[in-house]
Amino acid sequence: MKSKTKPNGKKPPTEEKKQYLELEYTKIRVVDFDLKELVVLPREIDLNEWLASNTTTFFNLINLQYSTISEFCTGDTCQAMTACNTIYYWYDERGKKTKCTAPQYVDFVMSLCQKLVTDEEIFPTKYGKEFPNSFESLVKKICRYLFHVLAHLYWAHFKETVALDLQGHLNTLYAHFIVFVREFNLVDPKETFIMDDLSEILCTPVPPPAPTPDPSAPDSAPSPSSQNHVTER
Repeated sequence: MKSKTKPNGKKPPTEEKKQYLELEYTKIRVVDFDLKELVVLPREIDLNEWLASNTTTFFNLINLQYSTISEFCTGDTCQAMTACNTIYYWYDERGKKTKCTAPQYVDFVMSLCQKLVTDEEIFPTKYGKEFPNSFESLVKKICRYLFHVLAHLYWAHFKETVALDLQGHLNTLYAHFIVFVREFNLVDPKETFIMDDLSEILCTPVPPPAPTPDPSAPDSAPSPSSQNHVTER
């Protein structure tokens, strides 16, 4: 039998148990229908309009979801922006790589997203205004950053989310987001790979609950073997 100990004598790190994968939590959602129906492009809607509307909505909802646990996400508790075994680094406009705390990273993400979705030249709201050529790449950038925030919420703050009884909202938001970015290829699968175990569970529609017997309904008819047989003479 081979030893699991590495040649240098150190055991490989054991993967931390992922509480958010346990059935008692994954079964909790705030909707129980197929989310694909929500993200498919309606025939009468322009693709860029649809991407702009949904991206803005996801930015607002994920920002709101993070705000519910922001008091627990501090420079002391989250000294790096982590999710699973990944550390996210922030790159400024000049491409300079910076390691920062999770709250700093999230602040950078939300500030950038806010700046982009409220810029009339990028996310036009006036009729007849054209979307820029860079629009799709900017939407992909926003979605990639928003995924980082969602991944961190599960990895570092799921216990607080459960304590606040908000796991159903987080699960539904995450599933809706993943189904959306998959539908329009907005985030590289290599980026979302670290959360694939959760994605596969949450992006599968919840099976309908088994019907519960109605206590007021009359008992079913007795089986023939239990009925009294009358023998004719």
